[in-house]
This record gives sequence, structure tokens and C-alpha cells, in this order.
Amino acid sequence: MSVRNQAKERVRDDGTSPFETTWPWRGGAVAGLLATVVTGIVISAMQLSTLQVAIAGLYGQSGSLVAGWVAHLVHGTLFGMLFALLLSDPGLYRLTDWYWKTILAGVVYGLVLAVVGAGILMPIWLDVVGGATPLSIPNVTVPMLLWHVTYGLVLGGAFAVVERRSE
Repeated sequence: MSVRNQAKERVRDDGTSPFETTWPWRGGAVAGLLATVVTGIVISAMQLSTLQVAIAGLYGQSGSLVAGWVAHLVHGTLFGMLFALLLSDPGLYRLTDWYWKTILAGVVYGLVLAVVGAGILMPIWLDVVGGATPLSIPNVTVPMLLWHVTYGLVLGGAFAVVERRSE
């Protein structure tokens, strides 16, 4: 048995879906920021150099933990907003009717970010800006997958909660 959102049919009085007129960017930003903080703590505990060297290096600040954290927080918040935008698609918005589907969507989204964003685009970006250590493409590692699954779990869960509170 699944837990269904209290509003069985998420349709407004005028017959539109909740996302047809706007997209919940605030919920995506809040969920993205929370997910990024949690993920950043996990990264810091496992491999601090990722924040200091790789993420800070995207902006020519390799070695700066502060720059790494700031860049990480900005990226994660923006990716949270993109997640909200994607779920506002008329074909996907019903995923938010179910907590587990929203969380699963977050995990899938996190894995896509890991492979495409961190695994392919990030090494290219670091090469362009002259990153300290050239990375292979694709650069997909087990810790990176774990970090992005963590991001997706928290993102999906937080987004589901934030969006329900705003209804």
C-alpha cells in the first residue's frame, strides 16, 4: 500500500494542474540548497579535496575550501530549481503526488547529474580553465555516485515536503 498525497487529484478549481501556470522554483531552490548542504558534509567527511581542488578549480580557485563550498552551494541550488522545472512538465508533474516517486525522481536526477555533469562536463570544464589534475572522461567514481545519490534522495524528499507545505 502506498501513501498518497492528501489531495488525491491535484487539479485546481479552474481545471489546471498545479504546475501549468507556474513552476515551483522556490521549492526547488530550498530543496536543492538543503540537499547540497547534506551532500557537501558527506563529501567533506569522505574526500575534502573534491571541494577544495575540483569544485573550486572550476572557477580558477583551486585550493580554496570557501570557494569550493560557495560554488557547490550555488550549483546545487540551481540544479534543485532545474529539478522543479523538470517536474513541472505536464507529463511528469504527477510524480509529485507520491512521496516515493518524487524521491525516486530525485535519485535518478542525481545519477544523471553524476554521469553527465560531474562525469563528463566537469572534466571538460576543468581542462578548459586549466585545472590542476586532468581527469579522464567519463570520470565516474563510486564515491561520486554515492554523493549524487545522497543529493537526489535529499532533493526528492525535501522537494516533496516543501511542495506539500505550500499547497
